[in-house]
Amino acid sequence: MDGKFLEGKGVLITGGASGFGRGVAHAFADNGADLVLVDINEESLYETSKKIELETRQKVIPIVCDVSDSKQVKKMTEQAFSELDNVYVLFNNAGTAPSYGVEILKLGEKAWDTTMNINLKGQWLVDKLVCRRMNRQEFSPIRGKVIHTTSIAGMVVDPTIPVYSISKVGIIALTQLLAKTLAPTITSNAIAPGFHVTGIYRNNEGIMVQTMKDGNVKTPLNRIGTIQDVIDLMMFLASPRSDFITGHVFPIDGGIVEVGVPPNTLKSII
Repeated sequence: MDGKFLEGKGVLITGGASGFGRGVAHAFADNGADLVLVDINEESLYETSKKIELETRQKVIPIVCDVSDSKQVKKMTEQAFSELDNVYVLFNNAGTAPSYGVEILKLGEKAWDTTMNINLKGQWLVDKLVCRRMNRQEFSPIRGKVIHTTSIAGMVVDPTIPVYSISKVGIIALTQLLAKTLAPTITSNAIAPGFHVTGIYRNNEGIMVQTMKDGNVKTPLNRIGTIQDVIDLMMFLASPRSDFITGHVFPIDGGIVEVGVPPNTLKSII
């Protein structure tokens, strides 16, 4: 990208304390954005915020919030817009992964509610409250950009993580509905990561590789994903170069979705 294309623009990232959220936050700040980072993990959130602020000299506001709680989301949104002049990019990234191996007809109600409340209800609540304000901004031709995190488990559903897959399918539908609802002033897209070395695998490539071996998963590109792979796509989706793109889901998976995933393969995909 040319220059600091996010200079003068605010970015709100849920799930911003670690993983994709943390990596993308740092990249956006490097490109001139001021940040609001939202997470339920207070210790990691403040550590990440302080580190990015020191290294980039951009404004970074940490807000502890449970995105499944509408009152907390309302308070978070009010604080975000009071701390920043605008929120041009919403990276709606917060989510949780359930335990592996429980079939849909044996799934407990608590596991269903927890996953759906965080992964789907949480993204909807944040969209609902942030986009109302975003649509009043005076940027032109696009007033703002919404980018969701779904998963390839929402594109190729996996019976071993049923509620997770269902929640991620829901995020794809949410992305497309918002694209229609918010056009022509706000774009709505989603990224769908595959196997990437993140906190779910204790940031350990060895654990990731073993998980793929256990499930007989191979990518056509013959490697696992990195956070940098996600950052590169996010930079494009947040930039003016993507202004004519909305309603799309972008897999970042080394080709797994196109090739197909064998049954009983995906232990935890985020």
